[in-house]
Amino acid sequence: MLRERRHMPAFSISAKGLILAGLAAFVAVLSLAPLLRLALTGVAPDGFVDLQRLSDLLLKQRVFTATLNSLYVAVASTVLALIVGVLAAVLTVYTDMRAKTAWVFGFVLPLMIPPQVTALAWVQAFSPTSPVLGLLGLTLPQGARHPLFSSYGIVLLLGLYNAPLVFLTVRAALRRLPANLVEAARAAGAGGWRVFFTVLLPLARAGIFAGAALSFVSAIGNFGIQAMLGIPARFPTLITLIYQQLNSYGPDALADMASLALMLSLITVAGICFSGWLGRRKDARVEGLGGAIQIDLGRWRPPVEAACWVFLATTLVLPLSALVATSLVTGFGQELSLATLTLANYSNALLHHASIREAFLTSLGLTTVAVIVLMVVALFLGYFLSWQRSVEVRLIHMAAELSYALPGIVLGVAMILFFLKPLPVLGFSIYGTVWIILAAYLSNFLALALRPVLGGFAQIDRSLEEASQVAGAGFLQRMRDIIVPLVAPAAFASGIIVFMSALNEIQVSILLVSSSARTIGPMIVFLEEGGSSTLAAAVGCLMIVIVLALMLVASGLSSRLPKGALPWQN
Repeated sequence: MLRERRHMPAFSISAKGLILAGLAAFVAVLSLAPLLRLALTGVAPDGFVDLQRLSDLLLKQRVFTATLNSLYVAVASTVLALIVGVLAAVLTVYTDMRAKTAWVFGFVLPLMIPPQVTALAWVQAFSPTSPVLGLLGLTLPQGARHPLFSSYGIVLLLGLYNAPLVFLTVRAALRRLPANLVEAARAAGAGGWRVFFTVLLPLARAGIFAGAALSFVSAIGNFGIQAMLGIPARFPTLITLIYQQLNSYGPDALADMASLALMLSLITVAGICFSGWLGRRKDARVEGLGGAIQIDLGRWRPPVEAACWVFLATTLVLPLSALVATSLVTGFGQELSLATLTLANYSNALLHHASIREAFLTSLGLTTVAVIVLMVVALFLGYFLSWQRSVEVRLIHMAAELSYALPGIVLGVAMILFFLKPLPVLGFSIYGTVWIILAAYLSNFLALALRPVLGGFAQIDRSLEEASQVAGAGFLQRMRDIIVPLVAPAAFASGIIVFMSALNEIQVSILLVSSSARTIGPMIVFLEEGGSSTLAAAVGCLMIVIVLALMLVASGLSSRLPKGALPWQN
């Protein structure tokens, strides 16, 4: 027995070293190497820096216009998201508004719905032949230009889509503010608006700018909304230009795509850095624990609550109702009635349309595999990040966060460049197969899977693990018997969130799908472009049902999950 215990530490160190090396290789191959290949191809496609080629590309009228358009929609939509998100956070954190939990669920729900489905729902809700507006007698004149096929429509949808991101970060910041500061301001005679502008907002500045950064990154990389609205409106952005560049494949397409993707990445990183710099200026730190701050709305409570629910009805219920109504008629633009009511679109989507069925099965299989792999990787990486933060571990974490922060279409271009040629030793290419999509999922969603797991590790007393180590348990045995049972609820939460995000994903896979490897996310765009609007609506409704079911399952298990693991809970 004594001899066994002498050898156990050596095995433990060896196991930890091998696992850490495996994690480093996992991130290096799936994240760092493709991004480095993207950077090299974008700057020096022939092995040397060709400034003339870069200048000729970047100074083209369509590229210059697309760049300005991308900046415009990202900045303008971020301003809208800030206004809506900050106001929603203040109302739900500090006021006596009733039914907060239900309202927050509805407010955050659009963030869980795929952006292409959101865009499709809004397009059908406000089209001249909208079945819902027709029932209300508010339809637009026949032949009128769709109001959302414009830069203003893109800004509106991006702002509303990203408002929950701002809401979540600002709400977390507001909850950390000590109650005594607000009480002191009110005791000094400051009114509600004065307290709001002079105490709450300045102290929550870091959370507000963090939300702005998330909104900016999400807006500039949101392919679903920009493509569904921008392409019909002939309003080019960098992300749609990259998509169209791939469709018009030519000798210089890969190099040009890499350069455009690199520019999109630089704009994204610049936006994040600028937001971080603003948040650090005049840093205001407060001591104390967050307390319960409650502002009595008084006679304003009924109109404020009514306005909040009208907002949800307009931005959530109306578009989704139009989507459902369109999915229940045989032809787009038909009025929904007993005579036109049909379930044929759902029958075709589930049973008779081979490409949709294969795309759904492909997405389901890829997502399931990605969730299983990422849960295992997140458990081990969470251990090292929580309790053994070395330089190597921090670099692995930074690489994972970079792959998640950059626009998904940038990662798609990187995957094409890295995996287009045959793999070393194996001698075959995975481009055009489901495996390149799986590689992109593993790279893109690792950081997302890691966040709930890190929250789970933060709630564990490490003395249990240390005691088992003293007793002679090896690293793998400690993970199996001590760590995994304790972190399992958080890992389950991360699995659900990754499943919801990856199943209907479009940002990464839109460039990677092929005739033999399609996923369900891009099918909305393909069906709408092909004129099958009613079938696209049925597929969109099925996506929403899956998302709602997963959210309800996760909410039912919320009592066993770390606080904050589920973003839609108040």
